[in-house]
Amino acid sequence: MNGQITTTMLQDMVLPAGLISVVFALLLARNVLGQDRGTRAMQDVAGTIFEGAVAFIRRQYTTIAVMAIAGSIGIGALISAFETQAVAETSVYGIDLGIRTGVAFLFGAACSMASGIIGMYISVKANLRTTAAARKGVVKAVQVAMRGGAVSGFLVVALSLLGVYAVFVAFGGLTNPSEAPFLIVGYGFGASFVALFAQLGGGIYTKAADVGSDLVGKVEKGIPEDDPRNAGVIADLVGDNVGDCAGRGADLFESTAAENIGAMILGVGAFTIASSAGWANPEAWIFFPLVVRAFGLLSTIVAMFFVTGSEKEDPMNILNRGYWATTLLSAVGLAVTCAVMLQTGGSNAWVYFFGAGVVGLATSVAFVYITQFYTAGSYRPVRELAEASRTGAATNIIAGTAVGFETTLVTAVTISIAIFASHWLGQQAALAANLVGTDVDKFGIFGTAVATMGMLMTTAYILAMDTFGPITDNAGGIAEFSRAPEKIRHITDRLDAVGNTTKALTKGYAIASASLAAFLLFSAYIDKVNLILERAGRPLMESINLANVNVFIGAFIGAMLSYFFSSLAIRAVGRTAQAIIVEVRRQFREMPGIMTYRVRPDYARVVDITTKAALREMIAPGIVAVATPVVVGLLLGAEAVAGMLIVGTISGVLLATVLNNSGGAWDNAKKYIESGGLKDAKGKVLGKGSDAHAAAVVGDTVGDPFKDTAGPSLHVLVKLLATVTLVLAPLFIGS
Repeated sequence: MNGQITTTMLQDMVLPAGLISVVFALLLARNVLGQDRGTRAMQDVAGTIFEGAVAFIRRQYTTIAVMAIAGSIGIGALISAFETQAVAETSVYGIDLGIRTGVAFLFGAACSMASGIIGMYISVKANLRTTAAARKGVVKAVQVAMRGGAVSGFLVVALSLLGVYAVFVAFGGLTNPSEAPFLIVGYGFGASFVALFAQLGGGIYTKAADVGSDLVGKVEKGIPEDDPRNAGVIADLVGDNVGDCAGRGADLFESTAAENIGAMILGVGAFTIASSAGWANPEAWIFFPLVVRAFGLLSTIVAMFFVTGSEKEDPMNILNRGYWATTLLSAVGLAVTCAVMLQTGGSNAWVYFFGAGVVGLATSVAFVYITQFYTAGSYRPVRELAEASRTGAATNIIAGTAVGFETTLVTAVTISIAIFASHWLGQQAALAANLVGTDVDKFGIFGTAVATMGMLMTTAYILAMDTFGPITDNAGGIAEFSRAPEKIRHITDRLDAVGNTTKALTKGYAIASASLAAFLLFSAYIDKVNLILERAGRPLMESINLANVNVFIGAFIGAMLSYFFSSLAIRAVGRTAQAIIVEVRRQFREMPGIMTYRVRPDYARVVDITTKAALREMIAPGIVAVATPVVVGLLLGAEAVAGMLIVGTISGVLLATVLNNSGGAWDNAKKYIESGGLKDAKGKVLGKGSDAHAAAVVGDTVGDPFKDTAGPSLHVLVKLLATVTLVLAPLFIGS
């Protein structure tokens, strides 16, 4: 079988791999939905959670859909009306550029919404089954929760892959692969647009409900978490699904879509080199990201069968077993793809690109364990926070803030090593292929794209682990709310603690992929701008001059944006939480029978208050995020936008790291105390009801909007800056 046939076969596997993954997700969903549904009391609680989640998602996505349609029309009209004559005359951009971009934007938005809605639906069905499965033991409960999470993981990644492939083919990718990637960037922008508002709205909802519920119930009234007497509990449990499932699903959907498109754009440069050098199958360099992601999906399918273990085993080890299987199988698929598709005229340059891909996989592994170190109760940072809680909330908050700042060191060093190593390996591949001059730099940048694609190969499994978190959190709530036996609650508490860690791991993974992708998308932006300039016969953008006043201002605004955006998001949580606290206090005060279980709290009123406030509060930070790069580009030009991207990415990545890890550490410090890990000098356990526990709860409420609202939204912001500038680059160049 010759190389041409083998390459064609790999390219042809993209569509079947995506469809197989969708079918596998549906089979997992069928398996989860067929599990035992538990007692009538459990079913009643789960039904209430389901109703609240569906009501919120329906209202949220209706709002987002209207905004997406308006955005699609606005983007298409802007590009059609203001594209320069130079752009209109190129072969890549025609008179229908605005229409194509608007259509791609709307398609990306629709796919992103679909992935979030489907993932959330299964998660709110899996929570009940996980609670019931806990009656049969830890392993069974882990498998049900993980399979429920995997439905979201497979559908998000598969729909992203199929969506990019479909729009690529629709815009002429099979016949003219070197031009189509520049036409489909609107798809990534649409996905980013929806992800931002989904993450914001869901994050505001879930953390406002969590903060309001905890402060009144646990601190003021001294009742357990998820106690049915607390009117805010149902809103809190609903929030776990709309924020951590639907929101994160949309987040990683846009990550894989935008980064895939960016890698394909960089592949155009390699395609040009391959065509000039007469190498076989030059189009393979553009198709490469699609094939790598297809192998990642197939690897994850196999890895799901490794999620098993013993009853005495730490549940985290069961999940890690599947993760390592995914990683190792992905490495094999990566090697095959590089060897077959990245041919450089008889040299072994593909080995260096395989090395770059391994760097991406290794970065994924590194961030999983870095985040685990800073957010799991087994390690020093969380135990430090628990110890600091002995002397009150203030020292707990001081210690947690310090932990968050500390995490930036290892984050920055790890990302820097990954970018440097993958870039260097790409350059070595160019030298092995006897390339010289600027071609060496192009291969270096393509090496970072290979690393990013390598990292994204495990996305489906990582997202499954992430969704495992809210499913097990809800399972614990259902067990508490339905007054299930202590044995079941003990198991769900164990899974909930692991779920807190897996949610934190996913945030670490997301910010690492955002970092690598930001460099990739920044390079894609430069390529797009230079393509327009080259075909217009104008000087290329060879470098970004920070001494240029416009560029400096753009960079300054980029640094500010992450902080101002986070302020708006955190303030939104605070305002919404205040409304919930007032309502929950009112119900306790005016309905004293609640405390003796004689009166049922008005859960629906709290859900309604939270829903309205979250949808209202998500608008301002979302508009700021979308409008800022547009204003900078139109007023200061394309080079200023490049400066904004560089500095905005750096500040966004580091701030997200601080928010994610400090919030995760605060959360698990509380869980560590609740599990009996903290003792006084006489050996007495300082658990629930102690002053140390009350201090840890306050720290946790501070960290809630950090780790579940502002931090995850910054992941989206970093990539949104790149996608919006990629789409609107023709407007920023000027005539």
